[in-house]
Amino acid sequence: MSNQEVSPSGIPIYHHEAKERDIDFAVGDEAAIQRITTHVEQHIGPVTNVFHELVSDRVHLDILLVPPTPRRNYYTLVTCGMSNLPMTVPEGAENFRYAELMLCLPPSWAVTEEAFRKEEHYWPVRMLKTLARLPHDYGTWLYHAHTIPNGDPAQPYARSTKLAGMLVELPTIVDDPHAFFTLNMEPGKAVHFFTLIPLYAEEMNLKLTQGTEALLEKLAQAGVNELVQPDRKNVAKKKWFGLF
Repeated sequence: MSNQEVSPSGIPIYHHEAKERDIDFAVGDEAAIQRITTHVEQHIGPVTNVFHELVSDRVHLDILLVPPTPRRNYYTLVTCGMSNLPMTVPEGAENFRYAELMLCLPPSWAVTEEAFRKEEHYWPVRMLKTLARLPHDYGTWLYHAHTIPNGDPAQPYARSTKLAGMLVELPTIVDDPHAFFTLNMEPGKAVHFFTLIPLYAEEMNLKLTQGTEALLEKLAQAGVNELVQPDRKNVAKKKWFGLF
């Protein structure tokens, strides 16, 4: 891959390209669910709730919930089921065919069934589910530094935020990110856990115009990570100084 980039941590950066693929079945694996749940509990904390999917088409997709603790004062949500099927990866990236996604929510976030009837509370969960299905629906894949806009042009996820896209990144809010990132399920099947970071439309445009490294550097400088902040600073907005 002649246009391959490398991130500051040394991991290759492959670019996202969607391709249509027809899949008309659902796959579920109780043993895999248990392995993923155990992995999450070992590295993050006890799973106290599971948002079960009642009807599945391509993959059976649940969301594991780890509640806030004094040490980790945020909710952690992790998909469970995306890795039931392999993604369609480019040549040279075969080790990254299987993935799960995660993100974190502030402790004040409403995570009840009733609250999820409002998009202002539900959109992070909706995006976890939507993006976990995207590779299987379109014969593509998700990987470090991929960005996915919410529509074309990108639209805010809810009236309560101007965030309008997602960045796929490596986990940071865990004690041992390297150990958490990879779960060796069986020979030839390594499941990688990526995190989602919501972006503003201007930040996605910054990546297009200035490159992946420029965006990642600005996000790191601002302390942006997988903890969702609906009204956080837009790192692509220019600062203006002076008197008016």
